[in-house]
Amino acid sequence: MSQTFTAYIEFDRDTGLYVGTIPGLAGGHSQGASLDELQQNLKEVVELILDERRRRGEVVEVEPFVGIQQITVAG
Repeated sequence: MSQTFTAYIEFDRDTGLYVGTIPGLAGGHSQGASLDELQQNLKEVVELILDERRRRGEVVEVEPFVGIQQITVAG
């Protein structure tokens, strides 16, 4: 059974790396030099987290991703 996860991705100018986080999945974050590398790294992290949770007999539930909003402020 496959599951689909949403990743929140930012570019870190200081390191030159893409940083991704899976909302609702504790420990679900990684980085990569390219978007392809980041996607592969995130996939590996998610698989490891899910495998570990299943091994411990924990329920594998992830809070649903709601979305992103842009907020404009005067400045």
